[in-house]
Amino acid sequence: MEPFLTGVLAGYGIAIPVGAISILIVDVGLKHGFRPAFFAGAGAATADFLYAGLAVIGGAALAGAVGAVDDPLRIISALVLILIALIGLRRARNEAPTTAGPTYSTRNDLAVTYARFVGLTIINPTTIVYFAAVIIGLGVADDMTLPQGITFVVGAFLASLSWQTLLATVGFSVGRRLTPAARTVATVLGNLVILGFAVLILLR
Repeated sequence: MEPFLTGVLAGYGIAIPVGAISILIVDVGLKHGFRPAFFAGAGAATADFLYAGLAVIGGAALAGAVGAVDDPLRIISALVLILIALIGLRRARNEAPTTAGPTYSTRNDLAVTYARFVGLTIINPTTIVYFAAVIIGLGVADDMTLPQGITFVVGAFLASLSWQTLLATVGFSVGRRLTPAARTVATVLGNLVILGFAVLILLR
């Protein structure tokens, strides 16, 4: 059970700090409802799952390889966030406030949202470095068997998914209570925060 609990703690450790992905998940819930936001959060949790698995397999060597290309990935990540923020601000300016936000009515919409958030989370190279540091620093990888590695990864995934689901719920709950104008203001503020995160990433 210890690898599982360590995975849970590691999953919360990477998911809880507020970042651009957290803001985007809340924004999806605010504008489109719980279901699309849940799929967005599931995409982010899936990326955490993949990185946790890679960290268990590769450990320090893989973290070092990722660190070698950290700067290009960091720049790409920042540019993608800037693009997302600018598109979001443009839509907030051009779209007239409505009583209810647009909904995602098809499975394809949900699949695209899921895939988009998998990609957005994967381009953050610090995730795999973080998981590798947890595994090595806490000695989790010492004599870890395959079942133990699996339980660690599953624990990390479930922890991340539970947190992302909470964010989706918060976005949905707040969005239902806001007036159309207030929802537009919240969207603008959220995209400005994302823009701020992008600038911080570039300056790091």
